[in-house]
Amino acid sequence: MNNEPLQEPLSAGLYIVATPIGNLADITMRAADVLARCDGVACEDTRVTGKLLKHLGISKPLWRYNDHSEARDRQRLIDSMHSRSVVLVSDAGTPLISDPGFRLVRDAREAGIQVTSLPGACAAITGLTLSGLPNDRFLFAGFLPNKDKARNDMLAGVADIDATLIFYETGPRLVKSLSAIETELPGREVSVARELTKLYEECRTGSPAELADHYTAHPPKGEIVLMVGPPEEKSVGEDDADAMLSEALQTMKASQAVAMVAKATGLDRKMLYTRAMELRAK
Repeated sequence: MNNEPLQEPLSAGLYIVATPIGNLADITMRAADVLARCDGVACEDTRVTGKLLKHLGISKPLWRYNDHSEARDRQRLIDSMHSRSVVLVSDAGTPLISDPGFRLVRDAREAGIQVTSLPGACAAITGLTLSGLPNDRFLFAGFLPNKDKARNDMLAGVADIDATLIFYETGPRLVKSLSAIETELPGREVSVARELTKLYEECRTGSPAELADHYTAHPPKGEIVLMVGPPEEKSVGEDDADAMLSEALQTMKASQAVAMVAKATGLDRKMLYTRAMELRAK
C-alpha cells in the first residue's frame, strides 16, 4: 500500500513559469513544484520542454503554443483554464520576454482567469548584471531587425535614449549588428554576453569595432545578449545655449524656446529664461 501523501492540485488558471536559460540547476523550487502539480504545460517546443520535465522527473501533457499558433489554439487554452491549471513556458528564460505569450495572458485576464507569474531566469537581466554597463536605467528592445536598413533605422530611433540598450541577437548576425552600432551609435561602449549560465559563459566589453574584429575571427554560435551603453552627457557651454535660444526665439515664445532648449541640454530653466529675456532685449 502506498502511504505517500498526494500532491495538492493547483487552483485553475494560468501560471507563467520561468525556465533555465542554460544551466538546468537554475530552475527554482517553486517552478518545479508548480510544474509537478499542474494539469498541463503550454510550450514553444514540446521537445525542449520535454527534456526539462524529464530532468525534473515530471510527466505532463504538453501543448504547443508559439508564434505560429492560431486564435483558436489560444481559445482552447483559455477555455481549459476555467477548470484546469495551465503552465506557460518558453524554450528558455522568462515567458513573454521576446517570446510569444502576451496575447494569451491578455485574453486570460479579460476572461477573468487567475494569472500567476513565477520569477526566474532571464537572459537580458543576467547579461546586464555581467556587463558592467550602467544599469540604473535600461531599455530592452528585443531582436534587432535582420535587414540592414531596418536595423539602422531602429538603432537611429533609440540613439537619444539615456539608458543602456539591451538587444537579443544570434551568432551569425552579430558582426553586422556591431557594425551598424558603430555607424549609428558611435563612441558607445558595448558588451556581448553569450553562453550564459553555461560552462563557457562569456561577456566581452569594448568598442563595436573591437568586438566586431574579435567575433569575425571567432564566429559565435547560439543566442546572444547585445548591450549598448548610454550616450555620454553632452557638455553645453553658454555660447551654445545662447545660439540655440536665439534661433528658437525667432519662431517661438520665450517660454517655448526655454522649454525646448532645457530639454535638449539639461540646463536650468530659470537660468535659460533669464538669458532669453536678455537676448530678446538686445
